Amino acid sequence: MPKRPNFVYIMTDQHRSDWLGCYGHPVVKTPNIDALAAQGTRFDNFFVASPVCMPNRASFMTGRYPSVHGLRYNGCVLPKGTNTFVDVLAASGYRTASIGKSHLEPFTGIDNMNKPDDVDGMERPILEARETGDLTQVNEEPAQFVGDETHDLPTPYYGFQHMDLVTGHGHRCGGQYAQWLRRERDDWAEFFKPENELSHNYTCPQAFRTPLPEDLYPTGWVGARAVDYLNTAAGSDDPFFAYVSFPDPHHPFNPPGKYWDMYSPDQFDVPLPYSAHENPIPPMAWLEEAFNSEGKSITPQTAFRVSDQHIKEAMALTAGMITMIDDQVGKIVETLKANGQFENTVICFNSDHGDYLGDFGLLLKGMFPSRATTQVPMIWSDPETRSGRVSNALSSTVDIAPTILERAGVAPYRGMQGKSLLGALGGYDDLRDDLLIEYNEGMPKFGLDAPVRVRSLRTNDWRFTIYAGQPFGELYDLNTDPNETRNLWDDAEYSGIRGDLALRMNHQLTQQMDESPRALRLA
Repeated sequence: MPKRPNFVYIMTDQHRSDWLGCYGHPVVKTPNIDALAAQGTRFDNFFVASPVCMPNRASFMTGRYPSVHGLRYNGCVLPKGTNTFVDVLAASGYRTASIGKSHLEPFTGIDNMNKPDDVDGMERPILEARETGDLTQVNEEPAQFVGDETHDLPTPYYGFQHMDLVTGHGHRCGGQYAQWLRRERDDWAEFFKPENELSHNYTCPQAFRTPLPEDLYPTGWVGARAVDYLNTAAGSDDPFFAYVSFPDPHHPFNPPGKYWDMYSPDQFDVPLPYSAHENPIPPMAWLEEAFNSEGKSITPQTAFRVSDQHIKEAMALTAGMITMIDDQVGKIVETLKANGQFENTVICFNSDHGDYLGDFGLLLKGMFPSRATTQVPMIWSDPETRSGRVSNALSSTVDIAPTILERAGVAPYRGMQGKSLLGALGGYDDLRDDLLIEYNEGMPKFGLDAPVRVRSLRTNDWRFTIYAGQPFGELYDLNTDPNETRNLWDDAEYSGIRGDLALRMNHQLTQQMDESPRALRLA
């Protein structure tokens, strides 16, 4: 009986697909990730289920869309009792580990700003349609990690038997990483004092030159913990699944040490300024007006408009964070080779969503589901198919879970919505004709009077987007306008195309029903 493969699944945070050397970026250096692509399959048409952290990470874990798995927007939780593909692997004999960012539960400890508890003065005796016991998990919140000694999370944690948890972003992360840092350095608090920031000439919002050394920075910690786990796993006959999740290159922009000035803003251009869009939708125009009137971002996580110089500075610092991740990927691969596991390990590289990173003058992510935030890198390097192939299969985050399970030789659970990508590794790219992308806002933003619900349909030729309850929408011809700069929504010449795509989206939305649990009896 052939030995079952190991898996190392590497995920980055807020990393758009075109910011890797193997995807054609002319500046950022990623030789180790590029090497994975050169000996594996690079997916050039891979999209998220939702362009925001928590919903898409839950889709990765479950193979289901946010509207079905229940973690609909940031601030929700993946309910207790949810099965994940990691649960399936563990049940079939795999050792499972999560090293780095999980974010399947909120990690801020901050209450939602838009949380009404009464209606017209009446208290709600029952607050939620679903029992709140499934919606109040606090395993990743700061209160769990106040001491120096490592707080052990309850395991299995969504299927993971081993946890090395990082919460937050940038140099000031929390979770088990923060507890380790407190033990490692008595002077740990000095690294985070504003007066100890290292000197620099950047003025980009959220740029901070951290004095934290590279080996103490979260990216270095995640890489080191991954190496430790892989060396330990080499001593067992059981196969393993290691999820290695870096919290970078998500903002704030603060690569440590040599990575801060590894790149210069002068090396970067702004190819898609705001003026490149011929007819932006009202929320985008609202952001432009706020920028011109010197308005401020709604929250540190909300997309905002910035100057070209600030975009270039953010690009340079993002590139530094990406190259630091690439160096850690190199260490992980070298560890697998040194301990004899490389030839039996599938290595994947992926991201949870992208970043506007200058497109139409914007930074971060938000309700506009352009390629910048919805298209992410996906690389599958497999000892059985080390081919250097490029796949154009229209694929999604929901496809990852069934792909891994099929490669492991394990049947998926009922209710999984994705499709296996194994056929694409062998050259079969006709996976689907269209795919759905969901996005839900948790509060009113960008001049709208209610939290917006956004649904997008992607085909090889079109991007069709509905903003529920709004009079505007988006329609782009991706063949003639790949950068999505001319919105054809109101163009009468394309009304037939719009109608056809609306029907196709209706078919997609009609399928968004949970098929689990199955009926056990006749009625």
